[in-house]
Amino acid sequence: MRYPELAQQIIDLQTADQQLRDQLARSGQLGQGYNEAMQRLHNQNATHLAHIIDGIGYPTVERVGEAANAAAWLVIQHAIGQPPFMRKCLQLLEEAVAEQQADHKHLAYLSDRIAVLAGQPQRYGTQFDWDEQGKLSPNTCDDRAAVDRRRATLGLNSLAEQTRLMRKRAAAEQQQAPANFQARKREMDAWRKKTGWV
Repeated sequence: MRYPELAQQIIDLQTADQQLRDQLARSGQLGQGYNEAMQRLHNQNATHLAHIIDGIGYPTVERVGEAANAAAWLVIQHAIGQPPFMRKCLQLLEEAVAEQQADHKHLAYLSDRIAVLAGQPQRYGTQFDWDEQGKLSPNTCDDRAAVDRRRATLGLNSLAEQTRLMRKRAAAEQQQAPANFQARKREMDAWRKKTGWV
């Protein structure tokens, strides 16, 4: 590890993110729209990580170690209000994975997250949201059979098994489907347009 101090900074960003998420889950606010405090923290974390990346490049395993490399991915994955930053990091992550300096599963998750935010089908089925029946389900995928094959090559479970696990987690965290699916969809579409995803 070449940058231990920066590695700790990146891990601290992840810790703050997870602490706020746990707090929102305990208070029943998780899943009730994009919480303002969470949005602020995600944007602050993205800005901090962007400065680090400007200085050292992508936080690869070699540069910051495995824990901080994973933490950097989480910060990027949650920087949904920053489309240019996420897209830049996707390219950098692709290079890091090609050099075996980052986890290929992280690349699958980030590419899916960006695709869903941009209104495109995902390839690995990693992104979930509430459907019209009030069930937590995978966002649109390009080809369900191909998705399971791709997941298997990465060592991920089947989409059906992941769906079961995601629903179980949501129930444990007392997350609830939106009361009005169509209203929430309109709200999300307006947010994605305003933010620059579509």
